Amino acid sequence: MSVDNICMGCMKEIGHEKQCPSCGFSVDSIQLSPYLPIKTVIKGRFVIGKMLEYNGEGATYVAWDMSAKKAVCIREFYPTTLATRMIDGVFVLQKAGCETEFNECYREFLLLWAKLARLSSVPSLPHVYGVIEDNGTAYAVFEHIDCITFREFLLNSKTGYISWDKARQLLMPVLSALETLHSNGIIHRGLSPLTLLIGNDGRVIISGFCIAPARTARSEIEAQLFPGYTAIEQYGYKGQQGSWTDIYAFGAVLYRALIGTDPIEATTRVTNDKLMVPGKFAEQLPAYVINGLVNSLQILPEDRTDTVRQLHAEITASPSAPVAEEQFVEARRNPVPQRRTAPEQPVRNTNKKKKKSNSFMTALTAALICICVGLLAFAAVSFFILPDDYNVFKKFADSSTTAAVSENSDTYSVPNFVSKNYTEVVCSDYYKSKFNFVPEYVFDDSVENGYIISQSIAPETKVSAGTEIKLVVSKGLEKITLPNVIGWDYDEAYDELTALGFVVTKTENANDGSHKEGEVIAMNKTPECQYDMGEKITLRIYAYMPTTTTAPPTTTTTTEPVVTETESPTSGESETAEAFGTTENVEAT
Repeated sequence: MSVDNICMGCMKEIGHEKQCPSCGFSVDSIQLSPYLPIKTVIKGRFVIGKMLEYNGEGATYVAWDMSAKKAVCIREFYPTTLATRMIDGVFVLQKAGCETEFNECYREFLLLWAKLARLSSVPSLPHVYGVIEDNGTAYAVFEHIDCITFREFLLNSKTGYISWDKARQLLMPVLSALETLHSNGIIHRGLSPLTLLIGNDGRVIISGFCIAPARTARSEIEAQLFPGYTAIEQYGYKGQQGSWTDIYAFGAVLYRALIGTDPIEATTRVTNDKLMVPGKFAEQLPAYVINGLVNSLQILPEDRTDTVRQLHAEITASPSAPVAEEQFVEARRNPVPQRRTAPEQPVRNTNKKKKKSNSFMTALTAALICICVGLLAFAAVSFFILPDDYNVFKKFADSSTTAAVSENSDTYSVPNFVSKNYTEVVCSDYYKSKFNFVPEYVFDDSVENGYIISQSIAPETKVSAGTEIKLVVSKGLEKITLPNVIGWDYDEAYDELTALGFVVTKTENANDGSHKEGEVIAMNKTPECQYDMGEKITLRIYAYMPTTTTAPPTTTTTTEPVVTETESPTSGESETAEAFGTTENVEAT
């Protein structure tokens, strides 16, 4: 099958059609810059097609394996904060001053995909064929699956949510795969309804694997976080990341599947936790499932369920009926973790021991009564007869009263919280014991997301313990979800996007008569993702262009100055193969 007859959107044969009848992808479509142009050939074997998704670590493309004659997916390591491309639009160069960070992330990328290649037999993980190095970077090659996201699956259901029985059937294999990942030193950090895929065979696959910096705020590369599914420690909170980080995300996915709404973002819950199980669901779900959800969604890592095995036991092993009912009522009334306690030790008593014990208790009670009577008599004589200088009880009473007054009159100086990270402030044991914080979140393009803009009480002001301080916290630039306007009339798309706060421009493709004038055929940003207000959106449309006898116009491309090729980030493929041991890498044919 010739590559010229294959759709670069879904890798199905379309012959000489201009638009794929299966996926609607046009042969005239262009790739979003600065990612690999469509039909770029990697290692002489893989033909790059449509980009499926991208983030701060790199991009994932659908591709055609000319050797195996089948569709695959390719993940390219291309961190835009650390690298750029040469004039050919393919070769990756490290940015000046970023060489150390680039190479560290590069090695982490290679190690991650090498580990995943060894786990390809796990049913809920993608089959990784191997990793190849070319063009100054690395590419992970893995299976292409006809699928929809778990989010699409839930939205397509009648209610927007599913039953516990259905969720257990779909998500328990995912939980088992998570345990395998953790035992092999892999933390996903990005589980969400968008990174769980459901194939045509009903299998749920974990996708969206990335290196740790790509899922941690304020790292060397741009972080991709999933609000509602990202644990607090990934926002820069001092807590360490680990298996418990994925536990939080899995609990959030299960919550979305069972309740029908996204959980509240962790940065909001840290001071105002309103995450509840609505009454109608609490009456239907088993009590132990609610309890497992609550434990997995604890804000602080130290309070959270920390292993997959523990979570699996909590949400699948139903306790005895009386205990379950008690936990069920408590979970509805006040959803806090129901921690397990050690069973009480059995008490062994004989009649003889009881008799001895009764005699001993009788004697002890009599002795205590005598001592109490003596103390009361001494106290009365001391309090009413002895002079004040010798009155121990009066002195003690006076000193206690003075201490209590002093304690109640304690004041504290209010620190300057402006420009501090809000999460770190409210999680500080010292600050929590002195002040009561009330947050107010506002969009502010001049202050980084999560940092304090102002406070209601001026710094250095003396206040009593427990005083309420209102903190205005930045939400950064306002984020807007970009709708998918491909196939729309340009004027309609322009009005819609402009009303949302985007800046819209257009480029034109010559219309051969097979498309409606002004039809949007491509966008320079990925739809259904969130972007800052004021983001520039370029729409490519079909437009009538009269034919002329002159030579066709050349496309003007803004290019960077020619740069001399630098050394590859690693010492070569032999080093990669050495690191992978017996891992079956994809070799060029």
